[in-house]
Amino acid sequence: MPDPETTSGGLNSPLAAAQIPLGLYLHFPWCVRKCPYCDFNSHSLRGDLDERSYVAALLRDLDWELAQRPEDREVRTIFMGGGTPSLFSGAAITELMDGLRARLKLAADAEITMEANPGTVDEAHFAGYRAAGVNRLSIGVQSFSTEKLKALGRIHDPQDARRAVRVARGAGFENFNLDLMFALPGQSLAQAAEDLEAALALAPTHLSYYHLTIEPNTAFAQAPPVLPDEDAGADMLDQALATLGAAGYQRYEVSAYAQPGREARHNLNYWQFGDYLALGAGAHGKRSGADGLWRSARQRHPQKYLQTAGTAAVLQENTAILDEQRQFEYLMNSLRLSAAQTLADYETRTGLDAAVLQTDLAPLQARGLIRIENGAVGATELGHAHLNTVLGQVLAG
Repeated sequence: MPDPETTSGGLNSPLAAAQIPLGLYLHFPWCVRKCPYCDFNSHSLRGDLDERSYVAALLRDLDWELAQRPEDREVRTIFMGGGTPSLFSGAAITELMDGLRARLKLAADAEITMEANPGTVDEAHFAGYRAAGVNRLSIGVQSFSTEKLKALGRIHDPQDARRAVRVARGAGFENFNLDLMFALPGQSLAQAAEDLEAALALAPTHLSYYHLTIEPNTAFAQAPPVLPDEDAGADMLDQALATLGAAGYQRYEVSAYAQPGREARHNLNYWQFGDYLALGAGAHGKRSGADGLWRSARQRHPQKYLQTAGTAAVLQENTAILDEQRQFEYLMNSLRLSAAQTLADYETRTGLDAAVLQTDLAPLQARGLIRIENGAVGATELGHAHLNTVLGQVLAG
């Protein structure tokens, strides 16, 4: 790892990593076709998928990572994201999981999630994932409207989405998330309601409900579609809050809703400023230890990643999160949660003094945007509604 003194500005105080939860993120960079709204590190698959070479690269990468910083903590969660991990066969995922278990302490009750595209669903694949130890799916539905799916560049139709859920249940997956978007091109309030009702009819344990935004360096940024205005988007969200609440789903994060006890544990670890190893093309990780707190990023291009996995050249970035950055980074994540987070956890995960945090947040608390009570800090309902404003003022100091 680089010498902390080579980074610019501030101290690089140590953290007791043993007290901080650890997850593992695995990135699979290929898709059948890249969606026009997507700004993730994904690449259209050209030719055959050499899945065994990629699995071998992931395990080489892990061997190199552990040689630099041995890891004694249990891995509590694994998330396979993309791209489209469900392009990989059950045999490839089994080989990967076997390799991970041989190298890491995997918690007996670890949550192991895989993202799946309804357009790549195969019964044998899903059965293979379940046999390999995957116990949660995140299915990228986005909409149940044929028209909207075409506008989003998706490769599946509404029937594929419903079939994906049937196949998942048939393979033994009872714990699954559906990704759904709103404020889609030309979408009305009634159409957003229809999408939501269609999703709830499938009884997912978890729903991620995202406002479509136009991100830089995407096809939509080059040729923006006409989207509902801000007021219409707010009406859709208000409608969703009422519908999901009545259906028994709890909003525990800005865009995440779960049945009781079915929150996404891996994502909670991100929002609670936990640690996570990250392997795969473009994967971003965060590690704490006696040498401070670090963020890393792997080589983005799949071929460059395949060539460098297992060597120091796999790191495209490895940067210390300095003391003066940690307060903002912690709040940027934790304030997304509905539940307040303890000040004790703040100190453990940042190495900073919670008394200073309380002083810094006092002006926002006075405005009713932040609540600090019973030894915990979080955003109020008003603060969640204006979260970007809150974070902007935290960043401005």
